[in-house]
Amino acid sequence: MSPVLADTENLLPVPSGQPVHLSDVLLDDNPGELWVRFRFIAPKIGSDSGRIGYDIASVDMEHLCQTLAVAYVAKYELEPARVVISLSDRPIEFGRSSPDATQFFEAYRLEQSRCIWEGL
Repeated sequence: MSPVLADTENLLPVPSGQPVHLSDVLLDDNPGELWVRFRFIAPKIGSDSGRIGYDIASVDMEHLCQTLAVAYVAKYELEPARVVISLSDRPIEFGRSSPDATQFFEAYRLEQSRCIWEGL
């Protein structure tokens, strides 16, 4: 199987139709409370012409929170203070900076199985 086919099989549907796949999920209590971080790779995001900008990507992030994060948190019986959804145009190690990379982040609190935007 070619790597392209393997990546295609793991794509998550989002409103924009851009290719997105889950990179990892991190449980982070460094902010003094539990934050669940869902990190996604979205290679088409960016500010250049023809790329998917924040305005469109933010709708995708809310969708990923509602369709993936809510179910994950319920399945593992987690009670996070925040859920963070991040999109990156390339894999980046958590906590590292990469000046050439494009990354978008949104934070949500969960109330009654709904993602409520908190902003960062």
